[in-house]
Amino acid sequence: MRLLMVAYPGAGKGTQAEMLAAHYRIAHLSSGALLRAEVNSGTRIGKLAADYLRRGDLVPDELVFEMMRIRVLEAARHGGYVLDGFPRTIHQAEAAYSVAQEIEDVELQAVVYLKVGQNELRQRLRARAGHEGRTDDDDIAIAHRFEVFETETEPLLAFYAGRGILLEINGEQPVGDVFGDIISAVDSLHISG
Repeated sequence: MRLLMVAYPGAGKGTQAEMLAAHYRIAHLSSGALLRAEVNSGTRIGKLAADYLRRGDLVPDELVFEMMRIRVLEAARHGGYVLDGFPRTIHQAEAAYSVAQEIEDVELQAVVYLKVGQNELRQRLRARAGHEGRTDDDDIAIAHRFEVFETETEPLLAFYAGRGILLEINGEQPVGDVFGDIISAVDSLHISG
């Protein structure tokens, strides 16, 4: 099974991706968590990505591809993956799709879009900042990240809808209800492998 989670920051895609990975016994690949780990470890990618993350900007495609490529291929060989935060732009999606056409059993099978209103998102992000101490969850960064999502990531929805693999889920429900709706939608596709 090969899934992608798409949502505004704070919509719960990380939580749902973890639950989906456990449910389907596939890898959870969060580009944000992987990038933060690279920054904390002081790797070359981490040093190059740090300023982008602090500002709430997207990390350049070439760095994200370098970090994600091997992880995605490895996960696909071992049952699948749920991607969280990659691809995040049309350019990334088109490039990933092009690569996937050349490699068997790597291409996305479903894209889950969690729909959550912006007021709810702001409340969730402020709460997360307090609990986790995330420096990318202050009001200025939140507003900027919403703008980045609208201009860079939202166009992915039409791209995946055009391929017939987009599933829209109400993300404002309790976590368990959101998860149940995702499982129902994904299972209705009768995806294997």
